[in-house]
Order: sequence, then structure tokens, then C-alpha cells
Amino acid sequence: MARKAFSRSDRMADQIQRDLAEIIRTGLKDPRVGWVTITSVVVTRDYSHAKICYTVMGEGSREITQEALEHSAGYMRKELGRGLTVYTVPQLHFVYDESIERGVHMSRLISDISEEDAKNRAKLGEDE
Repeated sequence: MARKAFSRSDRMADQIQRDLAEIIRTGLKDPRVGWVTITSVVVTRDYSHAKICYTVMGEGSREITQEALEHSAGYMRKELGRGLTVYTVPQLHFVYDESIERGVHMSRLISDISEEDAKNRAKLGEDE
């Protein structure tokens, strides 16, 4: 028997991600929430909990944004309930996604090594 390409929980997670992005952009009036990007959503099999992974522009605003999102979770859950067709709207748990920062850091390290390697090769070429 062929397996479905996307499970219902995957479709639910995608819908929650789209809806939350819109709620944060247009409906959330908390000034502590700046430029937030929802990177992924993982919903439990029973749809009772959703882990929302996000990033934010600016390193100093990370903790402030976390507090604001947690504070606004009830409002966002209520707004999600208006658009989702489920019996129970999942509890929202916000988790900062560090993968983008790690990727930028790794790119920076690779660039630094490449520059140093180029300098060393140029030095060797001058010495000969």
C-alpha cells in the first residue's frame, strides 16, 4: 500500500505556520515582537501540542521576543482556532531556531579559512 506524501499532521503544521505568520504580522500588537520568522512547526500526533521554531532579526531581542511570544500564545491560539478545522487547537510552545545562526557562523568560518588559504598561497608564490 502506498504511503501518503504528507500526513495530516504535516498539513496541519504547514497551516499553523502560515496562519501564525499572518497573525504575528497583522494581529499581534506587542511592540516586543519584532521581525519574527516562523521556520518550522511540529505538531504532535494527537494535535494537542505544537512546537513553533522561530528566528528573529537582531541578537539582543531574542529573549524579549521569547517572552512576548509566550505571553501572546493564548491570543494566537484563539486566533488559530478561528481558521483551523480541528476539535482541539494545539498548545503553542515557542523555541528559538539556532540553525540559521549556526549556518551563518559556519559560512563565516569557511570564508575566513579561504581568505587565509589564499594569502598563504600568494605568500608561497612570492617566495619562489
